[in-house]
Amino acid sequence: MKTALCKQLGCQLPIFAFSHCRDVVVAVTKAGGFGVLGAATFSPEQLETELRWIDEHVQGKPYGVDVIIPSAYDKQAESASADDLLAMIPPQHRQFMDDLLEQAGVPALPAGERERITREIVEGRGSMTPQGARRLLDVALTHPQVKMVVSALGTPPTDVIDRLRQHGVVVGAMCGKAEHAVRHMQAGVEVIVAQGTEAGGHTGEIATMVLVPQVVQACGDRAAVLAAGGIAHGSQIAAALALGAQGVWCGTVWLGTRESELDPFEKQVLFETRTEDAVRRKARTGKTVRMIRSQLSEAWEHPDAPPYLPTPLQGILYNEAHARVVRARRRELYSFPAGQVVGMMSEESSVRDVIHSMQMQYLEALERLQALSCE
Repeated sequence: MKTALCKQLGCQLPIFAFSHCRDVVVAVTKAGGFGVLGAATFSPEQLETELRWIDEHVQGKPYGVDVIIPSAYDKQAESASADDLLAMIPPQHRQFMDDLLEQAGVPALPAGERERITREIVEGRGSMTPQGARRLLDVALTHPQVKMVVSALGTPPTDVIDRLRQHGVVVGAMCGKAEHAVRHMQAGVEVIVAQGTEAGGHTGEIATMVLVPQVVQACGDRAAVLAAGGIAHGSQIAAALALGAQGVWCGTVWLGTRESELDPFEKQVLFETRTEDAVRRKARTGKTVRMIRSQLSEAWEHPDAPPYLPTPLQGILYNEAHARVVRARRRELYSFPAGQVVGMMSEESSVRDVIHSMQMQYLEALERLQALSCE
């Protein structure tokens, strides 16, 4: 399974694992894959703590960091303080969310905890601007084991690409259309993550099986392509490689592992979620995100709901409510970014077990193809 990109980055398997959890990043990397830490919601101080811990546990192996550099966002948020960001949320939006939770009987957070959680959310969401992302990259570049940085939204600015390449860091970017891939390559991006609509988080509308060959054709030999969206099985890895990708980018599958950041209540919700209940909504960040359908996500679809706020304000508002829902253990209100493969997950396992299963399933897929060839 080792591809040219694996050799370039120094990993054994073309399994790239996106996760907000440092334990997952380490476990995947130690198992031969390439862990990528989703850093978009961290403050620079939090990111430094996470990367230092990963450095200490990853046994000298390389890993990556994923940031969000949006092209559309609230420009005032660029230089706003945490208090300013809170003040920028319109009262009617906050009232809409408070009324919804109060009517559902969800208690408010205890005073001390509310301030702590709100502060963490605001400081983290403040990194979801171009300048916020640059501050995160300042931290990432002090860690030599970070060998790849991926932009989750849009083409990275020229100065960012130049700086990363000067440090020998491979530059990647997500795309949902072939034209996005072309724009990324023209800017100097070396790895294109072709993310189909099946994926969790921010997605477009084109399915992975259609998108990947389009992006591979557009890239030619100018950039490596990773297939993302709806991948949790070894046979899907075989399909992605057959389509011309040099690896796969997986996210949702790690949420159900023992190493995941989710608590038992949250994991159980995932295991009970059907594929068709992973829907695309804007409630979480103001941009389209595939997430678990709930009463909270659907409330924002009603005609009487206020308009979505721009990044990062919608995320600040939504995540404070999410913290209340998790604390109250309210299944019907719980939403979390998850791809359609959530319907394939039914019980907790370890990261190592997932990777081992993927390898075995990959080999079985190759054997089936070879048997057809022999016939």
